[in-house]
Amino acid sequence: MKSDRHEVFEHMIDEALAAGVSIQEEQSLREHLQSCVSCQEYLNANNRVIASLGGFSFEVTPSLEAKVFASISQRARQIEAAPFSRRRLLLICALALTLTVIGSFLDLQFGSLIASFFDIQAIHVRQGVFAFWIISSVCLLLLFPMLPLLSAASRNERAL
Repeated sequence: MKSDRHEVFEHMIDEALAAGVSIQEEQSLREHLQSCVSCQEYLNANNRVIASLGGFSFEVTPSLEAKVFASISQRARQIEAAPFSRRRLLLICALALTLTVIGSFLDLQFGSLIASFFDIQAIHVRQGVFAFWIISSVCLLLLFPMLPLLSAASRNERAL
């Protein structure tokens, strides 16, 4: 029941932004917006989309405009609501760890061969692999478990 009520007010928001609504509907919408955070966020998202688009560059009917705004808002909510799955995060961490191990193995096994091929010292090859492969893999390995925390912090910051 509550989601049906939100859908009615979201539709009313779309109409108010696209073509305008009656005074009675506008008053009802204002009263609802004072108490409903979800609808406030919906209105703010629509306003950001309208501001970023600067409006449409061609003339459209109000119903088409409302459909476009509703579609964009729905997709934005889906993206914001998509949580990080633990399985996906573990797979990414495993991949970063695998890249680190592969880089170390390649450095130990083929560092001398690569150095002789390019006529440089083996220590320079090892330093290069360490700097560009292993350190970046370790950084990714440490960064990915922190992504949900960073994402939650940025959501909280945007809410302020």
